[in-house]
Amino acid sequence: MNKTAIVCGAGGFIGGHLVNQLKSEGYWVRGVDIKAHEYGNNNADDFVVGDLRDFEVCKALFDRPIDEVYQLAADMGGAGYLFTGDNDAAVMHNSALLNLNMLEISRLNNVKKIFYSSSACVYPEYNQMDADNPKCAENTVYPAEPDSEYGWEKLFSERLYLTYHKNYSMEVRIGRFHNIFGPQGTWDGGKEKVPAAVCRKVAQAVDGGEIEVWGDGKQTRSFLFVHECVEAVRRLMKSDFLGPVNIGSEEMLPINDLVHMVAKIANKDIKIKHIPGPLGVRGRNSDNTLIREKLDWAPSQPLHEGLEKTYQWITEQVAKANEVVI
Repeated sequence: MNKTAIVCGAGGFIGGHLVNQLKSEGYWVRGVDIKAHEYGNNNADDFVVGDLRDFEVCKALFDRPIDEVYQLAADMGGAGYLFTGDNDAAVMHNSALLNLNMLEISRLNNVKKIFYSSSACVYPEYNQMDADNPKCAENTVYPAEPDSEYGWEKLFSERLYLTYHKNYSMEVRIGRFHNIFGPQGTWDGGKEKVPAAVCRKVAQAVDGGEIEVWGDGKQTRSFLFVHECVEAVRRLMKSDFLGPVNIGSEEMLPINDLVHMVAKIANKDIKIKHIPGPLGVRGRNSDNTLIREKLDWAPSQPLHEGLEKTYQWITEQVAKANEVVI
């Protein structure tokens, strides 16, 4: 008999790709999200458009035995959404409530295993002030001082899941995502993350043109292609390791270099105009020591390969948007 799974956040970027992977492995999959998938990735056997802040919506998902739950749903976005402070109450309330609901209803329905997608945003700001040497090993999360309320909520929810493991013997798995990117991710509208925003700006710019970058562009990040992320999640779920564990890349680079990399892919000469804007921490890079040790996993492709695929997809979206305007 096929295994059954619920993917919360299946209408979103990573959730949609995770549904595809589970289906390829023979799972029966129910997706749930507050919205349908924006880009028509509708491969779940059943898709529920529902608000996971509503406990009754969560209860209705369990009309059959469910083996695994993947809790990726959250109120989130890029720096322009998370770091201005304007959305803090909604981010904390919405994400905490849907985690409380899905974890409790999963317990009541004897779910065998539940995955929670945490974030690199849980790491202390004081360890990420040096752009060239950020400290993001899993054991450095305390004393806690995330740079955003989004990070505080993620850290609270990690502890929530671990208490359910401790008190109810639930099999939980926790992965801390580090800047996941790729096709079918948000690419405009204010909630997009850095790789998508850069790809969009370069795609829209003329050769020899100029794009805007927040800050001096020397802030560093690493980025993980979505298919690599999904592979790591599945490996974690198949293991006996609870986590939390980093799921990211160690290929760190300044944002200015990211722009140059995308410009080279686009075969364009692009100038950078630095402007004020929300930045988050000065440096961040996944420390993959633990995931190599516990899961024997590391990303299999360099950043530029994922960027090539992402840039091509975003170029297509920009073209479609222009057609609609015309």
